Amino acid sequence: MSEAPVIDHQPTNSTAPATAATAATAATAATAGGLPALSLVPKADAQQSARDFKSDQEVRWCPGCGDYAILAAVQGFLPELGLARENIVFISGIGCSSRFPYYMNTYGMHSIHGRAPAIATGLATTRPDLSVWVVTGDGDALSIGGNHLIHALRRNVNLKILLFNNRIYGLTKGQYSPTSETGKITKSTPMGSLDAPFNPLSLALGAEAGFVARTIDSDRKHLTTVLRAAAAHPGTALVEIYQNCNIFNDGAFDALKDNTTAQEALIRLEHGQPIRFGTNGDKGVIRDPHSGELTITDVTDANAHQILVHDAHATSPTTAFALTRLADPTTLHHTPIGILRDTTRTVYDTAMTHQLDTAVEQHGKGDLSALLAGKDTWTVVG
Repeated sequence: MSEAPVIDHQPTNSTAPATAATAATAATAATAGGLPALSLVPKADAQQSARDFKSDQEVRWCPGCGDYAILAAVQGFLPELGLARENIVFISGIGCSSRFPYYMNTYGMHSIHGRAPAIATGLATTRPDLSVWVVTGDGDALSIGGNHLIHALRRNVNLKILLFNNRIYGLTKGQYSPTSETGKITKSTPMGSLDAPFNPLSLALGAEAGFVARTIDSDRKHLTTVLRAAAAHPGTALVEIYQNCNIFNDGAFDALKDNTTAQEALIRLEHGQPIRFGTNGDKGVIRDPHSGELTITDVTDANAHQILVHDAHATSPTTAFALTRLADPTTLHHTPIGILRDTTRTVYDTAMTHQLDTAVEQHGKGDLSALLAGKDTWTVVG
């Protein structure tokens, strides 16, 4: 089901987007106030509900797809932000998840394969009065789009990236993806994949992302909590969402969803709390005093004080990175979910705005005509 991208999805019954003058005012506020935040985005005139964020388009995912749950969660939590719908933008690339902008009654763009972060970067840096979201999949973001993804994270642009990870190519009918486990048998790997899979969170932390989190499509409460935190974060926020593809990779995350196995498989991270999991919290994460590695141990009275306390705000990403390496890529045992890192650093948009304002102050406003016909041009006569 491959369709041409839809450009400039506009919310129904909305006013026009903020003018350039409004954007300039917001940019000045961002520079004066430091990090850009939701306070720069105009507020809605009236209280909103999930219905206000549902477009009139028929939702065309396969019945039972995990994308439905994510869509409902996003539509359900956005009214809490109280932002004007015409100042919210969803940009996607190519893939099943990338139909998302069709179904949001906001502005949006269904763009090209892997390039959503690049397009969103241009929009976010020039329009600080917008809340900009990227919706992408493991194939879209981590194959052709890998370069754009890591540089958006490195720059710390003020945008939010929702990475739907179903560990398969769904739109093109079931080939292995950059996150498929080694040995995965698919139409394109009939004898099993030879590739070592990407760990998206390890990749994001290696690119110095300031906000990195993981959640699950079917856990509405946890998903909403993570989305809320990502929306409020100044700079780039990456949220990996484990999403079931019931047609081509059904049950990929059953170990994390089944009540009989989830307690042993999932490590729920909470800032400031000991990292414990399992039945009655009988397992925990400690740092080996000799190797410095994080390991799983049975919690006893003797070692309870050694259980690592989660610090999402740690300046160094070292421990967060080590946490992402605990999960077994095949069985998914010891998979951490929650906010692994939530730190603040210079936001690219703010720094760029300050630089432009300084240039105008020192040299005056630029003249495009003078630039095009400057010292490096000449006139041929006769």
